[in-house]
Amino acid sequence: MVELLLVLPENRALPLQPDATDRKLLRELQRDSHRSVQVLGHTVGLSPSACHRRIKALEDAGFVQGYRAELDAGRLGFAMQFFIEVGLTSQSEAALDAFEAAVQDIPEVLECHLMAGQSDYILRVICRDHEDFEHLHRRLSARLPGVARIHSNMSIRRVKARSGLPI
Repeated sequence: MVELLLVLPENRALPLQPDATDRKLLRELQRDSHRSVQVLGHTVGLSPSACHRRIKALEDAGFVQGYRAELDAGRLGFAMQFFIEVGLTSQSEAALDAFEAAVQDIPEVLECHLMAGQSDYILRVICRDHEDFEHLHRRLSARLPGVARIHSNMSIRRVKARSGLPI
């Protein structure tokens, strides 16, 4: 079997699929990317310099797309979360593109997924309270092009949250 390699800057090569050590390193980065390269390397069985090289290679190859802090929405005043199903009047490429462009400008929309099934899109949104949700609902109806119907589901509480991938 021929293994395809991605050639990176400085003539380094990385397999297109991470090996067992890379996967272990990716799991640890997902769990807590704030740790030093020395601590991460020790955890996965690499020297700090080898760990740093692998992290850099994984980043360069696009396996790591960024690092961010996970904020507590409730402590910041966002007490409500909704999942909103959206049906469009048309499923033409132009209609989908227009909707997707417009939804980018609404900061309360945390996620937008194009769906197969009954709804065209599902949005995950956050709001401070019922009044905030009412204003958001009106903005969604008025601002988003081609909306035929909106069906909202309020999340009572999060039962499971996973921010990482099961690698």
